[in-house]
This record gives sequence, structure tokens and C-alpha cells, in this order.
Amino acid sequence: MARGRRTLDRPPAPGGGMIDVVLPVLDEAAAIPWVLERMPAGYRPIVVDNGSTDGSALVAAERGADVVTEPRRGFGAACYAGLAAATADLVCFMDCDASLDPADLPLVVAPVAAADADLVLGARRAPRGAMPPHARLANRYLARRVLALTGVRVSDIGPMRAARRGALLDLGLVDRRSGWPLEMVLRAGLTGWRVAERPVGYRPRTGRSKVTGTVQGSARAVLDMRRQLTETRQAIRRSQSGR
Repeated sequence: MARGRRTLDRPPAPGGGMIDVVLPVLDEAAAIPWVLERMPAGYRPIVVDNGSTDGSALVAAERGADVVTEPRRGFGAACYAGLAAATADLVCFMDCDASLDPADLPLVVAPVAAADADLVLGARRAPRGAMPPHARLANRYLARRVLALTGVRVSDIGPMRAARRGALLDLGLVDRRSGWPLEMVLRAGLTGWRVAERPVGYRPRTGRSKVTGTVQGSARAVLDMRRQLTETRQAIRRSQSGR
């Protein structure tokens, strides 16, 4: 299948191998062309359609992406389906709403490819107005909790990230909703992974967010992430008590 058109020349993936990029999608037809056109050379987009009704899957397929269907709703469910479908050793994740630029992926991948880090997060640098105030506050709070629970210092639990596929599968992530990104960082920290950040750009997304853009989505995300923090605290207590 032909790859999507690119607007800029990009260097090949580290080591010359292919890198898979998991793109969870729910009604992102308007943003998909921009995202796929900016995918660097050597990075294979895997678009996971999570129940779109706007033709997102068709738009992605017409532009050369591999398309996976995940009928079970949930950000984590879509991410896991993409991870399961991936075949490359190195796997990236990012939103497909045009808020993140795929051109930044090589910056996030580089420390993992060089074996300098096990998980790298893209720390979003958002101009004023690009990210809702409550999302900024939530990120700061979660970053403090991650540090307190695991000793891992991060500034953003952002959706752009890279790690090795086998190691991610071994983490045994179980959240299939909005807690997936936080669970990954918490489990990585408790397992002793080297977690790093690289600054990436951030712009206003195309369309309304399914999480921060609705009361229901925000409430669900809060509950999912609160559950992850609670379960992590409980796991630490069990470990410390020897049970």
C-alpha cells in the first residue's frame, strides 16, 4: 500500500529500521491528512479506528496508513490494539487530532533507539490558549504524584511517547480507557525504567476533544486516573509490607 504524501523531507528512522506509530482515532477525519502528510520517513502510521462515524478509517487508508478497527471504546483499548498490531521493535504513540506534529517523533525516539532511555515522553510546550487551563493543572498534579509514588520526574503526561514494543507488552498494562497514559508511566517507574522527556510543540487541536472538551469525558478521565493512582499506592504498600 502506498504511503501518504509528505510535505518535508525527513531523515530515515534510527538504524534504518521501521518504527511503528500508533494513532488512536475517533472522528478525526479532518485532522488525519495533515498528520499523515507530516509522518517522517521510516515511521509507519497505524491508525486505530475506535468507532468513528465520519469516515476516518477510509481517509486514513486512502492516505496509506495501516488501519486497525477496535470496536471497544476507550483510549487505552485503541492504544493496546495498535500495540498488538505493531511489528516494529520501536513503537510510538501520539494523538491524531493535529495538536502534535509527527515531525517531532524522531526527537522522542532517539533516546530509546540509543538505549539511553526506556520510555520517552513528549513534553508539550503549548502556547497560551492551546491547552485548557484545567488540563494544564491536571498535568502538574499528575506529574507531582508520579514523582511522589515512583521517583520519576516528568512535567507532562503527554500522549506522544516512544518505547520498545516487547518491553511495553511486558508491563502488562490493563487500563483500556483514559488511565492508559498514566498507567504506563507509573508502571514504568515502579519497574525501574529510565523515563525521559523531550520538548515537543503543541497547537490547538482540530475539532473538540473527547476528554477535556466535554464534561462527561473530563469526569471519566479523572476517575480513570484516580484509580491508577490508588492502585499504585496499594501496590507499593503491599510491596513494602512483604505481601
